[in-house]
Amino acid sequence: MTNISPRVDIAFKKIFGVEENKDLLISLINSIVGIEDQVLDVTLLNPYNPKSFKQDKLSIIKAEGLDGKRFNIEIQISDEADYDKRALYYWAKLYTEQLQVAQDYSTLSKAIGIHILNFTSIPQAKNYHNIFHITEKDSGLVYFKDMELHTIELNKFTDNPNEKLSDIMLKVKNSLDMWSAFLTRNDLLRIDNLPEGLNNESLKKAITVLGVMNFSPEERDAYEDHLKWLRVETNTLKKMKEEGKAEGRVEGKAELIKIMLNNGINIDIISKQIGLSIDEIKKLIL
Repeated sequence: MTNISPRVDIAFKKIFGVEENKDLLISLINSIVGIEDQVLDVTLLNPYNPKSFKQDKLSIIKAEGLDGKRFNIEIQISDEADYDKRALYYWAKLYTEQLQVAQDYSTLSKAIGIHILNFTSIPQAKNYHNIFHITEKDSGLVYFKDMELHTIELNKFTDNPNEKLSDIMLKVKNSLDMWSAFLTRNDLLRIDNLPEGLNNESLKKAITVLGVMNFSPEERDAYEDHLKWLRVETNTLKKMKEEGKAEGRVEGKAELIKIMLNNGINIDIISKQIGLSIDEIKKLIL
């Protein structure tokens, strides 16, 4: 299989969520978090397992730093309603699951949620990378320092499939820009001809890993289904916006589900991506 997209969850996790590529995950994390949260090494808490990938939450990578800080790195295909609540829910799980029986609250370490999105979640924000904390309303004081959420909206980095590499390079100012270029336009990157700003050993390894990635027949089917979801949803949401339909409303979601089913996307995949049970999906589209 060629031209694999690293934005599809199964490919993303096979690149960044395995022990042999832990250095790539470390590079990605360090490109996003601040100086105080940089990591030298991490322990993967849910590494990719080809034997159980069907039951695995493919879009999520959980990792723990040497100092106990926890990271939840998620790539999200679907522009589903209430994504902000979902992000907060997964952050809360990441924080609270640290506490074991008989431990006290002092053992809790900072939890950092990193959400890499294939859609615009915060239209009010101009930047494609935004960082959220709990702050005091008037002074802006950060008191609850264990909470941090990052959103990376890839389509704000580039949403033009006709852009050339020279156009992308005008946007590459730091290591996060480098990884965003890889996730969005890896098709333009050649390991033997990387321009300055992308001539990085971690990026070269990621391009190599992507180029030699092998899927089992079951993994290949899952990848194709998820890729189809990505393509169909992108085109459908664009059309719905042009027609002025509210994509977050129930009727908008029902229409999207019907289009997905008509395009041959498995209902199990739809259920997993939008967070509804199969029974709920059937009731919604009746």
